[in-house]
Amino acid sequence: MDRSVSPDVTFGVKTTPMRVSYPEILRVWEEADELPELADAWLWDHLMPLVGPKDGDVLEGWTLLSALAARTRRLRLGLLVTANPLRHPALLGKMATTVDVLSGGRLVMGLGVGGTHQPAGAGGIAGENPAVAEYAGYGLSLVPPGEGIARLAETIEVLRGMWGGEAFDYAGRWTTLTGNHNRPGPVQRPGPPILIGGWGTRLLRLVAERADIWNVPGPPHHTVAAVAERARVLDAHCAAIGRDPATITRSVQYIVSYQDPAGDRAVLAELAAAGFDHLVLSLRAPYPPGAAEWLVEEIVRPLRGG
Repeated sequence: MDRSVSPDVTFGVKTTPMRVSYPEILRVWEEADELPELADAWLWDHLMPLVGPKDGDVLEGWTLLSALAARTRRLRLGLLVTANPLRHPALLGKMATTVDVLSGGRLVMGLGVGGTHQPAGAGGIAGENPAVAEYAGYGLSLVPPGEGIARLAETIEVLRGMWGGEAFDYAGRWTTLTGNHNRPGPVQRPGPPILIGGWGTRLLRLVAERADIWNVPGPPHHTVAAVAERARVLDAHCAAIGRDPATITRSVQYIVSYQDPAGDRAVLAELAAAGFDHLVLSLRAPYPPGAAEWLVEEIVRPLRGG
């Protein structure tokens, strides 16, 4: 018998726009929009494929998100996660505001450090850093992880300042704004919730300080035990700054298998038992007909005891 999860656990769907067409992604999102068991839908934020040949199709995340926001009515939506180095913070603030307006207040502002210099074996395939080719191809620079975290913190300050509704000046280490006006403001007040995706101990300190939601890749990228250990690190950071850790939604991504839904349910139940209350079900392309309905029938409803 399947283990059930708490009724407080929510589910999302993720469609990675790598080697898949817009009509295929739109089909899944429109299906998901009609299924109340799925609370949200997600894209990623890369400009080239992370695996396989680099000449494969990839759609840019924020423009794609804007199109999907206009074609859905209910789903909360966002990117898991926006790569911070790809856009100037104030431009990102304007883009995010626009998507929140177009969606009627459904944006979740997913943010991540983006490409950094990583030790060999820290990420990617066979010890390679997948960001190297992507950033070189688009004329972007990799930065050390500490600088990446500091830049992300600065971006969050800019976003929240822009979303405040008043003329905004800002003088940071990397960003200077004089007389910024952001009209219309976001539908959500004081702004879209901030989701920070990441894994490292220093990044989790920023989550404790600034985020409404924390997201981390789960299996097959990291084991349930590993993500549970990271959750304990977040708890410690919250304790150090006097924040109630229960005020941070814990979100995990999980790549589902069309061949073994029972196995998926078992792992997802473990993640929920480890304290993750938002489970994002990532689909592999090509998406079969009725993929969103399949997720609900084979994953969500059985986990909820239905």
